[in-house]
Amino acid sequence: MPAQQVNSPPPPSATGFSTLHPDIVEAHILPRLDGPSLASAACCTTTLRRHSGQDNLWSNICHSTWPSTAASPQVSQLISAFPNGGPRTFFSHAFPLLTDQSCHGHSSLIPPPPELLSAVDIKYHDNLIFTKLHETSTDGGWFRSSPFRIDLLEPKDVVPTAVKYLAGDESAAEILDSMTLSWILIDPIGRRAANISSHKPVAVQRHWLTGELQVRFASILATAGHGHVQAGIVVTCGGSESGEMQVREVKLEIEDVDGIQLNGKDSMVILEGALAGKKGTGKNRVREGRRRYREFEKTKRERRERKLRTEGALDMLCLASGVSIVLAFWCYFLCR
Repeated sequence: MPAQQVNSPPPPSATGFSTLHPDIVEAHILPRLDGPSLASAACCTTTLRRHSGQDNLWSNICHSTWPSTAASPQVSQLISAFPNGGPRTFFSHAFPLLTDQSCHGHSSLIPPPPELLSAVDIKYHDNLIFTKLHETSTDGGWFRSSPFRIDLLEPKDVVPTAVKYLAGDESAAEILDSMTLSWILIDPIGRRAANISSHKPVAVQRHWLTGELQVRFASILATAGHGHVQAGIVVTCGGSESGEMQVREVKLEIEDVDGIQLNGKDSMVILEGALAGKKGTGKNRVREGRRRYREFEKTKRERRERKLRTEGALDMLCLASGVSIVLAFWCYFLCR
């Protein structure tokens, strides 16, 4: 009896991704990806790695993710001049959350940059409501000795938006979920960058006097000399007469765990560490940023309560000493 013939399945037709024409991949597929997706695609195959490493792809991604980086041709050229990849390197510096180790071990190795560029973008429901490129000179004596603060708006400047301003309690929860902010510090001399924002707000509160909403973004950084510090960004929002939301203040400050604002000299050492240090992976950056902020605020509250208890104990000791002196005086006076 002849052996039964087993028909092998026909070879699969060549219809995979690798058969697509390179022009289709470069012109119609890869430009539709965002930065993290493009970075993931580069890890799949050698072909995709070659196609996804083109500077124009990453330059377009940087400009679409952070419109402030396209505000000046000089900044675009600066981003293209970043070492080991140009705009792709810039994206890897600016996208992830800073790590706790970002500020260690750089204060004496590299001098702080004489100038900082701040590329700031604020979005609400993914719609851009504020963008600015700001230059800060850091080599003056007044800057070093004064409290560190970068203001993007003058005191009476107001930026209107097309967003309806909610005056009730639901406005804080809405902004907490819907507003995003990116604050990228760029060292134009050393070709380095770091995003010091938590991406989404860590806290929203209403000002007790004006009723304006103060939206806080923060990065908690570990330092060698000051322990943990907070690089805090506050966006103040109010309502116009027509009911639209206005951006009235955007500022950056750095304070330690005791709530003391650092001066320019100490702040630049910390920011130098952030620029030169390691960056995170970019995963869970919103949740991680809020967790670090809660821990920082808890430590700050505990230190304040401990200080109040210590001061209270000292006050009681001084009061007891005073009473003892008065009693001793009266006893001496009565016994004469």
